[in-house]
Amino acid sequence: MMLQVEGAYKSFGDFGAVNGANLTVSEGELVVVIGPNGAGKTTLFNLIAGQLKLDQGQILFGGENIAGLPPYEICERGIARSFQIANIFHRLTVFENVQVAVLAEQRKSTSLFRPAYNMAVEETNSILESVGLLHKAGNIAGALSHGDQRILEIAMALGNEPELLVLDEPTAGMSPEETFAAMELIQQLARERGITILLCEHDMDVVFSVAESIMVMHQGRTLLQDEPEAVRCNAEVQEAYLGVS
Repeated sequence: MMLQVEGAYKSFGDFGAVNGANLTVSEGELVVVIGPNGAGKTTLFNLIAGQLKLDQGQILFGGENIAGLPPYEICERGIARSFQIANIFHRLTVFENVQVAVLAEQRKSTSLFRPAYNMAVEETNSILESVGLLHKAGNIAGALSHGDQRILEIAMALGNEPELLVLDEPTAGMSPEETFAAMELIQQLARERGITILLCEHDMDVVFSVAESIMVMHQGRTLLQDEPEAVRCNAEVQEAYLGVS
């Protein structure tokens, strides 16, 4: 098992955002977390990536408990994530955004004697080509369309050479056409690069078309994790999330 979340709890004051969440992700799987707004999905992803610390429970990655480690250590161990709002450097070019991530992974920095512009060029261009942004390498990132900014953030995550890619609503704000293209890209990257994918998504058509396993959150806890058809047919899930009584 690549990732295991066991009995995770996280509160903010009197509000329990995550109340006993459990999650398993096997190597090579594409797992989708779903749930109503406020179910605790983003908080759970923040716990996995180290942006927040658990109150109780454990998070195992490759069999080791990573709960409480700072984000940079979790990233070094092979977990990279994206956010609900694209987290990019708006004033840098598309190329420079990805180059920064690649150089961080290679633990290289700029100096008076080794300017960054000629470093990791091949690796950066390879990532941009794999996500379809090579022809926009010289564009200013902030001028990209919303959909391309989301794809750029995924490209930056790839610069960290992750084993597990955690994507928080990667298609948020996209048109149906952009959503379809983005999900095809994510599946393609998983196949070609051997990356395990954990993502959160609201579009049920997308969820049931791409997921190999679905974890349903409700009021901070795990309602169910199972294969898509079992989730679709589960009466408790239908009542709590899909609106069927």
